[in-house]
Amino acid sequence: MTSYSEYLDEAMRFHVFRYLSKPLDKQRFFRNMKDAVDLYNTMTIKIPIETKQGVHTLPASSVIAVEAQGRKVVIHTTQRDFESIRNMQYWLELLPKNCFFQTHRSFIINFEHVTDFDRTLVHMADEQFHAYLTKRKYSAFKEAYLLYLDSTR
Repeated sequence: MTSYSEYLDEAMRFHVFRYLSKPLDKQRFFRNMKDAVDLYNTMTIKIPIETKQGVHTLPASSVIAVEAQGRKVVIHTTQRDFESIRNMQYWLELLPKNCFFQTHRSFIINFEHVTDFDRTLVHMADEQFHAYLTKRKYSAFKEAYLLYLDSTR
């Protein structure tokens, strides 16, 4: 911790979460510490993906989206897709609420991979993946996404 702004560039090399200037506001400090711990816990949480072939354990941050395709549920990750033996409700309850959002009955998306969105589609993973966004969930999604972005600044 320092009050010298010239150390800001050096601090950013270590992927600092926030830059707080002196004098410190106690409430702001603890709020930012809580946000940092929450984000760290979310980024490091591992989730089991149960398939017919076995169980694959991955960081939650590697999940791009969960998609219901008829009676199947597919977990799209940064590595590959997995066909889960679990239903959408299971995934909705398992995945961290501060990073994941159900945009449509067939999609749960990870805010970390969102590149942009409009009133009907969410684009993720550098435009390689798209999820439907229902009109009635647009406002809640926008609010939750902006809150997520604010918490990661």
